[in-house]
Amino acid sequence: MKQVMALAQKFMKKKLPQFNIGDSVDVHFKIKEENKMRVQIYSGIVIARRGSDLGETFTVRHVSYGEGVEKVFPIHSPLLEKVVVKKKGEVQRAKLYFLRGKKGKKAVKVKEKVAQKEA
Repeated sequence: MKQVMALAQKFMKKKLPQFNIGDSVDVHFKIKEENKMRVQIYSGIVIARRGSDLGETFTVRHVSYGEGVEKVFPIHSPLLEKVVVKKKGEVQRAKLYFLRGKKGKKAVKVKEKVAQKEA
């Protein structure tokens, strides 16, 4: 069991940004086209996180041409280059699956979390 944990630690990413459900993010991931690799950016709202350790994943949703698109990304995948947090979202749910039923601007609307300034 210790060998499995040590092997999992070897493949886990060390630097990960802190992001939660409701945050607007840009996910930079590698795509293989023909015989070369390129980085594609997927922008959207994090609607779910699940799993732990090496098998942890998160789901990003965005609306493209009036159609909702969701994509699941493994956090520790070698194809995932980086995750950039654009806006912090303030939500009251662990999973934002209710956004699937929304249309138009309401489908991407999440209240923005305002940072508290210390005196």
